[in-house]
Amino acid sequence: MKIITISREFGSGGRELGKRLADLMGFDYYDSEIITAIAKNSGMDAEYLEKKLANHGWQSFPITYRGTLGSAAYVQSGSVAFLLEQKKVIEEIAALGKDFVIVGRNADVILSAHKPLSIFVCAETDAKVRRCMERKSAEEELSEKELVRKMRQIDKMRSQIRAIMTGSEWGKRGSYHLTVNTTDWDIGDLTPAVAAFADRWFGRK
Repeated sequence: MKIITISREFGSGGRELGKRLADLMGFDYYDSEIITAIAKNSGMDAEYLEKKLANHGWQSFPITYRGTLGSAAYVQSGSVAFLLEQKKVIEEIAALGKDFVIVGRNADVILSAHKPLSIFVCAETDAKVRRCMERKSAEEELSEKELVRKMRQIDKMRSQIRAIMTGSEWGKRGSYHLTVNTTDWDIGDLTPAVAAFADRWFGRK
């Protein structure tokens, strides 16, 4: 089983990179919104989880490359009990034994026993703002200054959640096998290079 985990700064394009990477390599794909939705809707019922995951029922969840500014998922994820439920979902996904890419939710630490390829995606602030402004929904009436503040709040929350759940430091470059700076890159153009690295990394192992 091959697993790629992607941690990312908000607005860096990590979700898009993860989805494109999964499509290119033929892996299953899970992101933080999918994990949150499954955990919330399942009530952690084992039979529900097994059916939902094994039958790819999660594919009914919409996948976009937009951010999740102010989304309920981020508010809910502050609950330790809910984080533990999400952790169980991630472990259930790994138990299926299939190759997959997973974005967010500290999956690199949760799945460390499976020796995943862990990637951290970052970008310069201007590039992240530009990407967010291009992809924001009609309801998100934010100035660039407000957007930067929101981005920092979300990344701070990610850092705090990682500390609570894993005791490790979010974004510390030495904690990941590969750091990808998406500044001035089209994610579609960048994906084949990351896929080639992943193939060599798994081949070496």
